[in-house]
Amino acid sequence: MTLSFSGIAVSSGIAIGEALTLRRDTIDVSPRELDKKETTAEVRRLKRALKTARTQLLSVRDNIPKDAPADVSAFIETHILMLDDTLFIGRPVEIIKSERINAEAALQRQKEELSRAFDAMEDRYLATRIDDVNHVIDSVMQALGTSEEQGSDSATGIGGDHWSGRIVVSDDLTPADTIAMQHHGVAGFVTESGGPLSHTAILARSLGIPAIVGVHGARRYIKAGEILAVDGRSGIVLAEATDSTLADFREAQKRQRQETRELKKLIDTDTVTADGVAISLMANIDIEEDLKSLKRVNADGVGLYRTEFLYLNRDTTPDEAEHLRVYQRVLRALKGAPLTIRTVDLGADKMVPSHIASNKGSDRNPALGRRGIRLCLSEPEELFLPQLRAIFRASSKGPIRILLPMLTSADEARQCMTLIDQVRTQLREDGVDFDESVPVGGMIEVPAAAIVAEHLAAELDFLSIGTNDLIQYTLAIDRVDDQVNYLYDPLNPAVLSLIHNSIDAGRKASVPVSLCGEMAGDVRYVRLLLGLGLTELSMPPNLLLQVKEILISSRRSKLKRQAMAFLSAATREERERLLDRINS
Repeated sequence: MTLSFSGIAVSSGIAIGEALTLRRDTIDVSPRELDKKETTAEVRRLKRALKTARTQLLSVRDNIPKDAPADVSAFIETHILMLDDTLFIGRPVEIIKSERINAEAALQRQKEELSRAFDAMEDRYLATRIDDVNHVIDSVMQALGTSEEQGSDSATGIGGDHWSGRIVVSDDLTPADTIAMQHHGVAGFVTESGGPLSHTAILARSLGIPAIVGVHGARRYIKAGEILAVDGRSGIVLAEATDSTLADFREAQKRQRQETRELKKLIDTDTVTADGVAISLMANIDIEEDLKSLKRVNADGVGLYRTEFLYLNRDTTPDEAEHLRVYQRVLRALKGAPLTIRTVDLGADKMVPSHIASNKGSDRNPALGRRGIRLCLSEPEELFLPQLRAIFRASSKGPIRILLPMLTSADEARQCMTLIDQVRTQLREDGVDFDESVPVGGMIEVPAAAIVAEHLAAELDFLSIGTNDLIQYTLAIDRVDDQVNYLYDPLNPAVLSLIHNSIDAGRKASVPVSLCGEMAGDVRYVRLLLGLGLTELSMPPNLLLQVKEILISSRRSKLKRQAMAFLSAATREERERLLDRINS
């Protein structure tokens, strides 16, 4: 009998194969008392496990395909850096020595302490970050029961030819698991937990592995060896499907491969709608290596360069010279294409360096505390001015724009412009070559900014809508929390009203408005955004060609009327019907 399961589709694609249920060895984490001599030996045992876990992660990193997107290796590097962090690895050693308990119990104690700390914060990437911590601690726990001679696959439990073509069913998967699965030819995976912004989900999309998460109870009902059909577009998993259903899935697989080949033909095609409206398709990047992905799809430039990675996993803040070197390298790689640099958006999920956080104490609620431009304005000498000077100095090497995160009022924008004018004056006095007319824009990512967008447009050169935060702050939900993520709705009338108000404010002030949130790369919303008046979108590079295909076959003149009708729709059902009509 066919069983059907529904979860969260996080990586599109269709997979058919035998189920391979992944069950982690149960680790006994109950405390065991040690005498003084045993305590010393237990610390040595923990340190060997830390070394083994690190070696295993290095082996996983070495197996990453050379043409894989940069974020694939970035996640593994993050885990390796955690294992190099003296504060992170020092805490369980301290617990073993002070409480004279075994390493497993000490690691479990550390995990619980960190979980409580993360639970006290409210922000959209919270679950993702605690997942990182848990994955690293779990890899050390696994290594405690593993000899070093067992090799790299012991960290993931994945390896060997018998994994090829299978669909993994597990409670959860680490980034290392995901990379190992791709290396060994796994066809897809289904997990009981996880969300669309988890690192495992992001890696699955980057590596092209069909994946569905949040399928509660999957391992209870799916047996090893059963034939599964996974649709990573709809979030549907079928177990023991009929022959006719499997034939339909195989036909869909064939169509998808053909669609991918057709999309590649659009790489050098200009993005112009059927009624002649030119659209700019930009890319979001986090680190320099992301530029490789941007080149593969011939993006028009970088619409969002998140600079937080320059600040993370270090004890000092990057100085002006370091910023300048990085920005100049990125501009050289872009060869004249524009670069939009978002000034550092630390706070919330992206921890503030301890030497800065200690100046003012810790935020009780980081998502609503000193984040983004608030932090920069409170620490201008340490954070804001060195970055601004570097951006202006780099502007002599190519077109560059400054984007200010988390603005809530025109007063904040004016404060920023005062500091920017101060930097311009200093550079002139120093005889430094720079572009006097570097555009300065603001992020629209909290409801306050969208409501006063007209005031912000009067102060700035452009606006950029960040829908990820805008939706969550508007609806007061964390989209990675599977208890409330069903409420995450880009079509909510309040959200659409704020987006439309921001676009309208830019139009009235003759100020360009772009959109760089996840909505920009979601094929369901592309035509709606075009109808609302957007002509610049920025997205992950791997989504750009799909969006281009939709845009060049669309007529904005027709979509404008439909989009206006959409804004007045009273019910969710009506909005879904209108969206289907727009996309038909």
